Amino acid sequence: MRNFVERIFNSRLGPPGTDAPPSAATPRRGTLRADFTASLVVFLVAVPLCVGVAVASGVPAELGLVTGIVGGLLTGLLPGSSLQVSGPAAGLTVLVFEAVKQYGVGALGILVLVAGLLQLLMGALKLGRWFRAISVAVVQGMLAGIGLVLIAGQLYALADAKAPGSGLANLGGLPDLFIDTVGSNSALAAVAVGAGTIAVLFLWPRFKKGAKVLPAPLAAVALATITVFVFDLPIARVEVQGLLGAIQPPGADDFSRVAEFGVIGTILAFTLIASAESLFSAAAVDRLHDGPKTDYDKELMAQGAGNTVCGVLGALPMTAVIVRSSANVSAGAKTKASRVLHGVWLLVFAAAFPAALGVIPVAALAGVLVHAGWKLMPLKEIVPLWREHRGEAIVLASTAIAIVVTNMFEGVLIGLLMAVAKTAWETSHVHLEVSGDGIDGGAREQQSLVVAKSVPGGGSVATGGAATSTIEDAEPTTATAAGPVRVRAVGNATFLRLPRLLDQLEELPADREIQLDLSGLRHLDHACEAALLSWAEQRRRQLAEPAGVSIDHMPVRGAVS
Repeated sequence: MRNFVERIFNSRLGPPGTDAPPSAATPRRGTLRADFTASLVVFLVAVPLCVGVAVASGVPAELGLVTGIVGGLLTGLLPGSSLQVSGPAAGLTVLVFEAVKQYGVGALGILVLVAGLLQLLMGALKLGRWFRAISVAVVQGMLAGIGLVLIAGQLYALADAKAPGSGLANLGGLPDLFIDTVGSNSALAAVAVGAGTIAVLFLWPRFKKGAKVLPAPLAAVALATITVFVFDLPIARVEVQGLLGAIQPPGADDFSRVAEFGVIGTILAFTLIASAESLFSAAAVDRLHDGPKTDYDKELMAQGAGNTVCGVLGALPMTAVIVRSSANVSAGAKTKASRVLHGVWLLVFAAAFPAALGVIPVAALAGVLVHAGWKLMPLKEIVPLWREHRGEAIVLASTAIAIVVTNMFEGVLIGLLMAVAKTAWETSHVHLEVSGDGIDGGAREQQSLVVAKSVPGGGSVATGGAATSTIEDAEPTTATAAGPVRVRAVGNATFLRLPRLLDQLEELPADREIQLDLSGLRHLDHACEAALLSWAEQRRRQLAEPAGVSIDHMPVRGAVS
C-alpha cells in the first residue's frame, strides 16, 4: 500500500522534495536535443558515403545524395525500425556498377522501381521474417565477395585509372596498374591522397575527442580535399551536374526492358540483396539499443517505398546501412526524428552547396570505399568459424569466390545452393548400432537370407521367401548357434549417406541371422528404402541355403499396399 501511494504521489506531484509536478516538456526537450545532435552526426557520416558510393557505382554523385534524402525523409518517417538509417550502401555498389555498365544509367530507375515494388509486395505478404532464415555464412560470404570486388575496383580509382570491369578482370589487371602508377607522377599523387585517406579512417577513431566532434569519413575527406587544394595536386575531382540535372526518371522505353531475362535477374538481385542487407542490419541495430525492436514486415515495406521513389527519380537503390545506423545510436538518438532530420540536412546541402562536391578528389572517395570494402569482410570471424564450423567457413569462402569469379547474383545463388547441400549432408547423418554374441565384424561363410517388410495392421510382405504374420515372428529357415545379429539404424537415411550405409551392411557377419531395426530413423527416403530391400534380395540370391534377415519398423515410407 505504501509503495502504491508513493507511486501516485511521485506521478502527480513529482519526486519527494519538489513542490510542483514534473514538466512533460523536459524529457521531450531532452529527446529533441539528442535527436538533433544525432542527426548532425549521421549527416556528416552520410555525405562522403553517399557521394563515394555514387561515384564508385558509375553514376553522378548527386544521385547518391538523392537516395540519402529519400532514405531520410520518406523511409525515415515510415514504421519498421526506429533508429535504423537508410541510404545508398557499399554492399550494392558492385551490382549497380555492373547494371549501369550493361544497361546504362537511364535504365537504373526502372530496375530500382520494380525492386521497390517487389519489396512492398513481400512486406504486404508478411515475408520479411523469412529473410532471417538465410544462412549467415552466405550473407557473410556475400559481404566478403562484395568487399573484395569493391576494393579491387577502387584501387584503380585510387590511382585515377579506369577499372577493366569485372571483379576477376580487376584483380588480374592489378600488376599492370602497379606498373602504370609507378611511371606517372599524377597517379602517384592520387595514390598518396587515397592512402592518406585510408590511414586517417583507421587512425581517427583512436582520437576519441576528435571522433566525437567529427566522424572519421568526413575528417578523412576534408583533410584530403584541403591537401589537394593547398598543394594544387593534378588529380581528378568529382564531376558536378547539379541536383536537378542528375535526376533521370525512367522513360517508356525503359519499361519495355523489364521483360528481358538479364534485367529480371538484376531486379531480383537488387530486391533480395537489398532486403537481406536491410533486415540483417535491423537485427544488428536492435542489439545496440533498448528501444522498440524492428517489425521486419513493416521495415521491408518502408524500404520498398523508399526504393520505389528512388526508382521514379532514377537514383541509386537504398538499403539500411549499418555504419550510419550505428553512428545514429552511438550519438544518442532516441526516436526516428534523427534520421528524418539527417535527410533534411542532406537536402539543404545538395540544394545550397552543390559546388562543394566539385572540390572533392576522387582518390579520397576511393579511399573511403576501400576502407568500407575492408570492413565488409568478416576477417575476425574466419578463423573461429573454421575451427568450430568448418562447413560454414567453406560456404562463406565459396560464396565470396563465386561472386568474384562470376557476378553478384550467380555468386549468391551458388552460396545458397552450397548452404542447402551442406545442411542436407549434416541432417542426413545415419549410423548403425550392431549388437550380438561374438560380433567381430570379420568375414564369414555366407548363407541365404529371407527378407520381410512390415506393413500396417500387423501383416508383412516377404521378399524372397514365405510371408510371416509379423516381422517379430519371422523365423529363419536356418538358425545359427551364435544367435542373430541385431542392427539398429539411427538418424536420417537419405541418398547422400547411402554409399557409407551399404558399406557398413556389407561388413556384417555373413553366417548369422540379421535383424535390421529401422525404428531409430527419423527419416528414410525412397532411395534408401529401395537400396536396403535390393541389398537384402541380392544377398539372398547369392547364398545357397536360406537363413534369416528381417527389416523391421520401416519409417515414413514403410507401408506396402
